[in-house]
Amino acid sequence: MIEIARFKTTERNFDEKLDQLLAWEQATDSEVVTTVAAILDRVRRQGDTALLEYTRQFDRLALTSATELELTGEELQVALNAIDDRQRRALGAAAERIRAYAEHQRMDSWMYTEDDGTVLGQKVTPMDRVGLYVPGGKAAYPSSVLMNAIPAKVAGVPELVMVVPTPDGERNDLVLAAAAVSGVDRVFTIGGAQAIAALAFGTETIPRVDKITGPGNAFVATAKRLVFGIVGIDMIAGPSEILVVCDGQTDPDWIAMDLFSQAEHDEDAQSILVSPDGEFLERVKASLDRLLGEMPRAEIIAKSLTDRAALIEAKDMNDAIAVANRIAPEHLELSMDDAEAWAQKIRHAGAIFMGRYTAEALGDYCAGPNHVLPTSGTARFSSPLGVYDFQKRSSLIGCSAQGASALGEVASTLARGEGLVAHARSAEYRIK
Repeated sequence: MIEIARFKTTERNFDEKLDQLLAWEQATDSEVVTTVAAILDRVRRQGDTALLEYTRQFDRLALTSATELELTGEELQVALNAIDDRQRRALGAAAERIRAYAEHQRMDSWMYTEDDGTVLGQKVTPMDRVGLYVPGGKAAYPSSVLMNAIPAKVAGVPELVMVVPTPDGERNDLVLAAAAVSGVDRVFTIGGAQAIAALAFGTETIPRVDKITGPGNAFVATAKRLVFGIVGIDMIAGPSEILVVCDGQTDPDWIAMDLFSQAEHDEDAQSILVSPDGEFLERVKASLDRLLGEMPRAEIIAKSLTDRAALIEAKDMNDAIAVANRIAPEHLELSMDDAEAWAQKIRHAGAIFMGRYTAEALGDYCAGPNHVLPTSGTARFSSPLGVYDFQKRSSLIGCSAQGASALGEVASTLARGEGLVAHARSAEYRIK
């Protein structure tokens, strides 16, 4: 049986228990920081020479030139042809849906003209070059390629550079096929902190990018954190999370498997169920115990549920929604009747899955919206990755003579109030 926490919102110390359950701080090992900082500095100074040495050291590949790190478009097509028809169709279907959703997110430039002829507006332009980090080797995350690459291409990014390690020369055809389907422009077989360094600083072979997105291990995450400011990054993500709010009418096996779907990521993942029906919570617990043995990653799931999961009994559905807003989860399932209406009451969530048939797993792969989502409560102020993350906004200001005169009076007064005389006089020259 799985040992899993059980709370009631009516308990006097519920707030304290919930805070303890949610507490997660990404402790950054000082040795990791030191190691990563040294790698970043060496790549910055030595470029390709450092990349070749790190590839030999970490991926056990002895290359004579950094140009050997790059895969050709033909090699990506070979990978696409190598996967089976079912996988190829699935990649294509997922890519089509992700692209269609992303098209709705694209921002356009705009301008308006005031009565005196002054023109104001906003110019939207894509970033010049974006880097995408993808885990490699035996790990296969083609969905990560789709979710990061397609919004960037829809945004209009002309060059998308993907880095993916190939330890011992092992390539993952599914990942490379996803790159071909997504329109990735260049692919380099390098990973770890050294790949982040190459993207951030540029080398003789790997071009410098404007922003780096994509998941990675502790070394990759630390490298992204350290280069932020030199380049943009998507986010530093915490463990995967799911919060299910259910009215007690959904099949408990469905809910149990939804909770498993996050717990199987790793031991730090968090799965929480909130319902006003205490008996339903018991039925879900029985399903968890019964179904666990069918899971290939049962040990990881059990550890995750024991350490970080909870079954929470709320007073009613409004109380359950209040708990959801407090948690601000990465993934929120509203498994209930009238889910769309209840969704209007949600203020904080990365993605909201409405209705009993909407499994969170669909969002991970093919529903359309992005699966790169804010974690650890950051949905209070952050949003999913999207097209807008690969576009920049520039303000447009064009004053007519009449407008410059009128605005000059205002600017002069405020500038002199701040003691900035040059500002004031610059504006005053244009006053009629």
